[in-house]
Amino acid sequence: MQSLTPNYNPQPSLDKDDINALPLITQEIPVELLTSANQARQALRHIANEPLLGFDTETRPAFRKGQSYLPSLIQLATRDCAYIFQISRYPIPAELLEILASPHHCKSGAGLSYDIRQLQQMRRFKPDNFTELGDIATQLGLRQTGLRSLCALIFGQRLSKGAQCSDWSRHHLTQVQIQYAATDAWVSRELYVAMEAMLRRINQHSS
Repeated sequence: MQSLTPNYNPQPSLDKDDINALPLITQEIPVELLTSANQARQALRHIANEPLLGFDTETRPAFRKGQSYLPSLIQLATRDCAYIFQISRYPIPAELLEILASPHHCKSGAGLSYDIRQLQQMRRFKPDNFTELGDIATQLGLRQTGLRSLCALIFGQRLSKGAQCSDWSRHHLTQVQIQYAATDAWVSRELYVAMEAMLRRINQHSS
């Protein structure tokens, strides 16, 4: 599928109104929704061959003080497909933990430390080769490092947050939820590719 086109000279920040005025990212991401451990293991055989993966999780929102939930979804995205592991329905497969702990698979995303801590409450694993997009953004001189802001700065498009506070623990996700979850992971990979290319350009010009 077609990649997003980056702006190699982004502004360091945009205000909220400017971001809201941008067009929405409208790519229909091909998705595999993995509702059982067997489906997950089959998908992981394909994912195991991918060196770069976009990563994200989704968690049921808590609206009461002191209330909290663990992640319901893990999303991994390749260039052409997003895989949604519905871990509210089955234990995290050992094969998925192997990828999260693998030095041979780069996992890129935003707000990674929190996501990883939450997953470690569900299954023990030692994370390896995770790349925080906010760290790359800081190296590029960008002052905003959240996923939505980075999409606006780098791609000039707006990431929808309409499903962010929906119930991710439900067994039957809506199509809006599925595309939202898929897009977050896919965009995380797209941003990594774009920003790493920007860093290389800067380093070439300075050498």
